[in-house]
Amino acid sequence: MRDRRPSSLLAATAGLAACAPVYYLTEAAARGLRTGHTAFSPAPTGLAYLAAVAVIVTLLTAWPAAALGCGVPLVAAGVLFALDLDAAMGLAATLPWARTGGLPWSPPDGAPWAELAEPPGTLAGISGLYALIGALLVLSALPRARGRSILDL
Repeated sequence: MRDRRPSSLLAATAGLAACAPVYYLTEAAARGLRTGHTAFSPAPTGLAYLAAVAVIVTLLTAWPAAALGCGVPLVAAGVLFALDLDAAMGLAATLPWARTGGLPWSPPDGAPWAELAEPPGTLAGISGLYALIGALLVLSALPRARGRSILDL
């Protein structure tokens, strides 16, 4: 009988492919929440972007290789933002769509979602969202302890 789970290489590739949407959606969520906070108003777009990230992360946790493929780069980005902000912002400025200030899926004539001096990923990186999401993905890929429950007698 053939195993129905995807191979580890395919799952890791899917995780790497999911890294870009998670990166940009997390940044869009952070910006939406910041906009709502500064305007002292609800931020439904920030919540919607964060919900989209949660759905992707939940799907990735089904395959440990996919969770590692997305989680390790996000942890690395979070650590880089925590240790060397200038280097992290310089690296973020080289990402696609950094010069236009638009989201990858927004129309070319749409309103910019980022300041040009603030490359994509800056707000989410500084706030630690990348490190948090990446760490959760990496931890979800670790093997589960098969210990007894404290309720077992």
